[in-house]
Parts: sequence; structure tokens; C-alpha cells
Amino acid sequence: MSKTSLVRLAAAGTVAGVLAVGAAACGPADDSASSAASAGSTGGKAGGTASSAPASAAAKKKEGKPAVKPAFKGDGTFQVGTDIQPGTYRTSGNDDGMCYWERAKDAKGGTDSILANDNVTGSSYVTIKKTDKIFKTTDCKDWFAAGAEKSGAPKTSMPGDGMFKVGTDIAAGTYKTSGGDACYWERTKDALHDVDSIAANDNVTGKGVVTIGSRDAYFKTSGCGKWTKTD
Repeated sequence: MSKTSLVRLAAAGTVAGVLAVGAAACGPADDSASSAASAGSTGGKAGGTASSAPASAAAKKKEGKPAVKPAFKGDGTFQVGTDIQPGTYRTSGNDDGMCYWERAKDAKGGTDSILANDNVTGSSYVTIKKTDKIFKTTDCKDWFAAGAEKSGAPKTSMPGDGMFKVGTDIAAGTYKTSGGDACYWERTKDALHDVDSIAANDNVTGKGVVTIGSRDAYFKTSGCGKWTKTD
């Protein structure tokens, strides 16, 4: 089954929206969690028996802490306001490029219904507006409310494809990449993914350099390889 994906390209310093066709065929993985308890033994006289030591208070607290639950699954067509609520959501771990999502103004399923869409490799953020009617997701990992899982300090490198939140996932600054034959990057104002969301973008052949500002909301990269902060 083919999906219509909105791809934005830069040409002669201008932003353009182009429709391309992608295919999706992969299933989401289940999240799982495990915990371990410490054990001890009692010694002394010969013939004594070993017994399990009680778990520490810290271990008990860790065991009792619930895992962050996804807001909704990576496959499905959801009605906004009924099945899912408006807001910004994040999916990650989509390493095969087959994850597809779509914001739609109605449930007719036609091209004219699409407000924004994308084929995703790596991580992605999407803001679903209260005026959206439908959110469709296929072959993506589960979606979590943005910020549900606290991350550490912003990183100063991006290992590959994905969409990164500035100030949370990555630090603002100037980044360089050795590039590739199909390197594309995009600085965005928000996660709506429409043409007006794009602050700047470019298709790069060979090495690439970009300055990500502290006022940029997100940075999206595809086919560029690793980006490393230089200052």
C-alpha cells in the first residue's frame, strides 16, 4: 500500500513543497520492562540453609515505579478529541524508513484531506491541533507525549536521521557533517510540518554546515550522516 508523503526541498534559496510516494510495511515493537532483586545467603554452621535477603528500599521503589505509557500505538487511524487528544507527540526508534504519519482535516482519505504527513527514519515530533480531525500512523513505534520521558543534558552531536528538539535533544550552535548524496536538513519553528513551519532548509552534496539557533524549535536531518557541534 502506498502512502503520499509531503517532502520539502530547497531550490535557489526558496522553500518548496513536493509530493512524493512512500511505502510502508513493518510492524511496531512491543515495549517491555524488567527488574532485578538482590539476593544474599546466611552462613554459619555446617548444613545451614541459604535464604534470600530482603530487597532494599531503593530497589522496591524502582520496582514500584510505573513505566511511561504510550499515548497511542504506532498503527491506527485516530479521531482527534475522541481517540487521542491534541498536543505534541514523539516517536523514536524507526530505523527502516517505513514509519508514516498523517494529519488530516477529515476522514475521506483523499489527497485533499491531508494537512501534513511524513515518512520517518529515526525520531519524529508531531503537533496535532484541536482543529485536526484525524491522525493516521502506520508502521511507527508507539507515540508518547513530548516530554513524558525526561532526557539528560542536550547533546552536541546527532548520529543520523531524525527530528531533534532544540534545547532538549540537542544544543543550539553550529554543526558540521561529512554529508552524503541525498543529504537534507531543515530548521523548523514548530512540529506542525506544514510549509510555514520551515525556517530554513537545504539539500547538501558533500560536506554541510548549519547554525541551529536557540529560537529554533526543531532540527530535522535525513541522509546526512553524523552532525557534530563545532561551536
